[in-house]
Amino acid sequence: MTFQLDSRLEADTLPIGDLALSSVLLLNDARFPWFVLVPRIPNVSEFTDLSEADYAQLTQEIRIATKVMLALSKPDKVNVGALGNIVTQLHVHVIGRFRSDPAWPGPVWGHGARQPYPDHAATALIERAAALFAEA
Repeated sequence: MTFQLDSRLEADTLPIGDLALSSVLLLNDARFPWFVLVPRIPNVSEFTDLSEADYAQLTQEIRIATKVMLALSKPDKVNVGALGNIVTQLHVHVIGRFRSDPAWPGPVWGHGARQPYPDHAATALIERAAALFAEA
């Protein structure tokens, strides 16, 4: 079986690039800088579905994504989470949070309506993020 990105993730994100294990996506919501890491392994929904080596790799990629988020957006805090209540495909959120953001200090999930990036802003942000991931 081959890996296929869940259609809901595909609809809500823009691709940044690939790390060794995970595809790196940008959630298309200009209110919050937000990466989504998706291990390219079919039929995986829990961390415990990963081999020990893949789990270690994913942990390293979360660290890389956190460092890129800090360099890219300089947030007050980086939130990392894997919920999977709606999209069961294993994916990890890496979200830059600011004391000034509309959901602070609460969770971002379900807060208001998503505001897609203008095309030019998305392109610029993806290029900057891809360059930072390449350096990491």
